[in-house]
Amino acid sequence: MFLHPLTMDEIRLFLDQRIDKRQFKSLLEEMLHDGLVFLHNGFYSLRNDPSLMERRLKGNALAEKLLVTAYRNACFLHKFPFVRGVGISGSLSKKYADQGTDIDFFIITGSNHLWIARTLLHLFKKLTYLVGKQHGYCMNYFIDELALPIAERNVFTATEVVTLIPVCGDKAMADFFAENDWVLDFLPEQVTEKECVVSSVQDPWYKTMLERVFQNRLGNWLDDQFMKITAIRWKRKEYRHQKNMKGDPVGLRISKHCARPNPEHLQRKLLGILSAKFQKMEADHLLRKEMI
Repeated sequence: MFLHPLTMDEIRLFLDQRIDKRQFKSLLEEMLHDGLVFLHNGFYSLRNDPSLMERRLKGNALAEKLLVTAYRNACFLHKFPFVRGVGISGSLSKKYADQGTDIDFFIITGSNHLWIARTLLHLFKKLTYLVGKQHGYCMNYFIDELALPIAERNVFTATEVVTLIPVCGDKAMADFFAENDWVLDFLPEQVTEKECVVSSVQDPWYKTMLERVFQNRLGNWLDDQFMKITAIRWKRKEYRHQKNMKGDPVGLRISKHCARPNPEHLQRKLLGILSAKFQKMEADHLLRKEMI
């Protein structure tokens, strides 16, 4: 355990430590014995509160219902030009949901046409606000076929990869998991080879037609223009310190082959929470030692 306030580098180092299943189980048993974690009907918790188990079970049940909508929405998104693969991410991919849960999607596009695909998808997203369906189409993470490996390699991103639910685009999703088999260094018991929920989705005629129209220099130029326009918009948002509906700072990492949330915002927030929990566990552990 830690005897001083944790720096962000120390937390990252702690999270990046490799540990096998046997060691993990042994540590859990030791922590149960010391009263640092608690077990309720197969669920581990940092608090001795059975209601957390009930909350989890309710969240699992709600997620099962919401996943039906998520699968349908993913198949619809796959019909847009240059979309090659669609997966369900976020809390729903962990089979948990509550009343405020959004349906988050991870999208793989054709090479060098990410920004055409993203622009069309987000124009559609604007329309969903008119009918109150915007929470069912949260497209947060885009990469194209030339940028399949995830840049940040830690336990946070590894968890996101192994829990990702592939829905459409067999080849694109299979290539993605193959390029990110590094997750096994952090989560060795997980399986990276996954089959899509929908094994095959036939491309509509208009998708094929539009892709043919923009598979040329004009398409490449248009893709670059959409990227530049988006970059300017997001720089303004960050300059104004805008926040999303959850109160978190907005930020987008932009490149020719990738559009993803700024990892510093969410990861810094979660690492801060972990740091506080580590400190509390350390204090509880030392207190128990003094009482023995």
